[in-house]
Amino acid sequence: MARTRLYLVRHGEQDPASDHAPTGGLSPLGREQADRLGRRLGTVPFTAVHHSRLTRATQTADIVAGHLPRVPRHACDYVVDRTPVPSPGQLSAYPDRWHAWFDGVPADERDEDAVALRAAVEHFGVVGEKDRDELLVTHNFVIGWFVRHVLDAPVWQWMSLNQAHCAITVVQWSDDRPPALISFNDTGHL
Repeated sequence: MARTRLYLVRHGEQDPASDHAPTGGLSPLGREQADRLGRRLGTVPFTAVHHSRLTRATQTADIVAGHLPRVPRHACDYVVDRTPVPSPGQLSAYPDRWHAWFDGVPADERDEDAVALRAAVEHFGVVGEKDRDELLVTHNFVIGWFVRHVLDAPVWQWMSLNQAHCAITVVQWSDDRPPALISFNDTGHL
């Protein structure tokens, strides 16, 4: 029986001087976090590393890749920084206290009704003929969405999950059981 195991990692800490701009790179601490992450994951038999195109995620993946020299890596549109925002007809599925917060989500991060994030789960959450381990270097809300999906939690639950920089969350799909959360926000290597 085959399985797919996804290692979901939030990028390293962004340089505060960048004021959280999309082009902002890693801080010195973020580079150290990425190096520690790479050392921790160096023995995992990854088939691929997928990373967001944003500078902080690309730099994290580059540093981690130094510990995974034979693993192919590439920028991947499925793991870009997205915020699942409800359409007006779906707003009632979210707690009232968060409704106003959605107005501040930047246009380039908005993923109405999580259409793109649902596609990401569908793309990565498949089981092939043999075991597969893949690393996704991404962003907090993307990881929250995957965890919410695996736990079959309410649609808004991604908002209550916070991932530390370079922490490891592992989710797994098997051909003989529902998806499972293996670990969440593991920071033991940091």
